[in-house]
Amino acid sequence: MASTAYAQTTTEPAANTAQPAANAAQPANTDAIVQMRAQIAAANREYDKKVGAAKKVFESKKAAAAKVRDEKVAAARNGVPTQ
Repeated sequence: MASTAYAQTTTEPAANTAQPAANAAQPANTDAIVQMRAQIAAANREYDKKVGAAKKVFESKKAAAAKVRDEKVAAARNGVPTQ
């Protein structure tokens, strides 16, 4: 009896894997809580994107400032006057 149940369950997933791509997208949910959470998630994604862009700008400016500082430190250690 257990072997027939196993045989039935092993054939079912193969039939379910051939779904059209249109069914893969879920329709918009009308539940207010689900919509609220989706809006919050979208806001968080936008925030993270903006913070990531700001961090890239910060890191590039920080690297440029560090390069200038390192050049001046190297010049000071070598006894070269700076302007």
